[in-house]
Amino acid sequence: MDQAQSLRRFGADFVAAQQERYGRRPPEQRELTYDIAVEDQYEPWRVWLDDQFALLPSGKADELAGKLWYDQHFWPVMHELVAGAQLRGPEVQAVYEQEWNGLTPDWTVVSAVDGRPLAVVEVHSESPDRRAFGQMRSWHDLATRIRKIPVSLVLALKPTGGPILPPDPRTAKRIAQDLRRHLMQPLAIDEIPSNGYTFLVQGDRNTGRLMTSPLGMATYLATPSSIAGVVTAQPLVGRVEDKVSKYRHLTAEGIPLVVAVGAHRFTGLEVKHLDHLLTGQMTMTVQFNFGDVYFGDPVEVDLGRPSRWSMPEELAGILWLDNQLPFGSAWRPNPYARIPVPPALGQPWAAGVHPAAASPSLSASVSDG
Repeated sequence: MDQAQSLRRFGADFVAAQQERYGRRPPEQRELTYDIAVEDQYEPWRVWLDDQFALLPSGKADELAGKLWYDQHFWPVMHELVAGAQLRGPEVQAVYEQEWNGLTPDWTVVSAVDGRPLAVVEVHSESPDRRAFGQMRSWHDLATRIRKIPVSLVLALKPTGGPILPPDPRTAKRIAQDLRRHLMQPLAIDEIPSNGYTFLVQGDRNTGRLMTSPLGMATYLATPSSIAGVVTAQPLVGRVEDKVSKYRHLTAEGIPLVVAVGAHRFTGLEVKHLDHLLTGQMTMTVQFNFGDVYFGDPVEVDLGRPSRWSMPEELAGILWLDNQLPFGSAWRPNPYARIPVPPALGQPWAAGVHPAAASPSLSASVSDG
């Protein structure tokens, strides 16, 4: 192992330790971040994380690294790191948690020439309800058990007219046993009840034949994802206004205030949803995956009078943070800002010229959530 590899926080030694500690646990007893921590396809993520932690003071890096791999902390920490990567540049530096009159905004952007403060930046990470993480782990456990059935079929839950909660581990084990017994029989069965759940064998509407599993000779369960429903940035901008209320007094000192925002992939939020509110665009997004059987309570949306949100004048703008490699950003300046950001910041953000986007070791991936 070369010296660079040995100095990495999340290199081969880290992966081996994670596999040794958590690999033998059933999926519902592991964090959802386990795949990112160990799988080869996420090695570019781990390299990127190593690069970002190396730029922080060692004590702060240790503190954040200690929280990183827990589901409820992963994306908040990631978005703080993404913000830092987007704020650094040839003419500016980003200082983590510098104190200002008893407050510690996440980042302070200073001039690389004279150290003059150019902006304070607070980071907000929009996340789903904490219960969603436990539910996703439980569904993942059931899907993993069903995957061991050597039949190339696709299963989905039968809708009940309401949300379906995942089974506990003991019930999941019994369900997998029932499904194995039914699916291994030569008889054609398209509906299988088990322990209060009903599973439907999925057919291809184009061919009329049964769908084959994307896993090959293993049964695939399309599980509910906890993301189904109407997607709106309305709660997000409420959180932005809370940040502005907390830090607005800094604008009295002539320092621009920026809020950097990102969203967990479970939320389905994208920068386009923020833009819909900023422009009052007549549109509505409903997200769902193949296995989702309940889209939430009915929502009345008047597209003739769409909601529109104006940024508070104390806010210089919003920096949207991506949740996929290469972890770029999108700058939305406030045209009515009392104190706009200086050109040294705003122009590179608007142009999309960021150190993270220029890294040759990273490749972009796209997900619709």
